Amino acid sequence: FPITITTYIEKNLDLNELLVQKPAATFFVQAQGESMLGAGIHPNDILVVDRSIEPTDGKVVIAALNGELTVKRLSKTAEGIWYLKAENPQFPDILLNDGLELIIWGVVTNVIHNL
Repeated sequence: FPITITTYIEKNLDLNELLVQKPAATFFVQAQGESMLGAGIHPNDILVVDRSIEPTDGKVVIAALNGELTVKRLSKTAEGIWYLKAENPQFPDILLNDGLELIIWGVVTNVIHNL
C-alpha cells in the first residue's frame, strides 16, 4: 500500500521555530557569488544571520569590508592575525589590517537553498 507523507507528519513545521533563535537579532540575506561554495553556500541561497552571536574564529560571517558586503569565514592564524577566508580556492583570503574598514553584521547560522 502506498504511504503518504502525512503518515509521518506529527505537527506543522515552523521555519522560524527551527532556524531563528533570537528573532530581534536575526535577519535574512540572499547570497551572491561563488566564494563560499566549499561551505555549502551557493548563489541565491538565503542565509539566516544572527547579530547576537559573537563572531569568533571559524564562524561564517556577513561583513561590510570598506562598505562592501561579503560572506566569508572569520579566521585567525597561529600568530594571531585575523583574516576573512574564502571557501573556494579560486578566491583569495582577505587579511584584516589597519587600512581596512570592517564591520561584522552577524554570524550565519543556516543556509536555505534550492535543489
